[in-house]
Amino acid sequence: MRRIGRSCAGSGILQSLAVAAAMSLPVASLAIEVEPGPEQIQATVERGKAAAAQGLSPDQLHTWFGAKDDLAPRGFIMTKLGSLLVMANHLSLRSLAPTEQDIAQVMANGNLLVNVVLFGDRVNFAADSYIVLEQAGRTVKPSSVRFDARGDRTAVWPQQPAYRAKVIAQFPYAELDPHAKTTLMVFPSSGGQVRFELDFAHIE
Repeated sequence: MRRIGRSCAGSGILQSLAVAAAMSLPVASLAIEVEPGPEQIQATVERGKAAAAQGLSPDQLHTWFGAKDDLAPRGFIMTKLGSLLVMANHLSLRSLAPTEQDIAQVMANGNLLVNVVLFGDRVNFAADSYIVLEQAGRTVKPSSVRFDARGDRTAVWPQQPAYRAKVIAQFPYAELDPHAKTTLMVFPSSGGQVRFELDFAHIE
């Protein structure tokens, strides 16, 4: 996987993470693309089609961060071009293609999505969890946060980690510096925090 950053040690039930991407296709981005141009949009659609032709599934195209271990915390970031890439791949696997309306809807999305999968020792460990971003000493708060109030049992239940849950946040592009090195901080209600060092220069 292509590295896009590094992680710092956290406390509590979570483990330290390293940031990585799932795509091996070449990327020329120098920052998160907030307003992609027509050529970038078309190139991304073609990448999605090519990935489908290679038999890659949509989840393999996310910009992933975290551990590769199925029982360790991880997640992905979904940008405008990332969303379009996944859509084009998903539709191409069904012998379809994004319409102009589909593309316009994706490009009109004003939020960067972050989806984090956490692991804990009790069923409600992720309830009321929170996520923020830090850029150059400035805290960027999410426009929305959703979480699993009840986690799912893992394959090793009742051993640890016994439960898995998602925390999903959306951050307004208008509040972000798309070029900045960014710290993603997750605060589970059960205590502790995990810091992810992300380099937006390596995320489309």
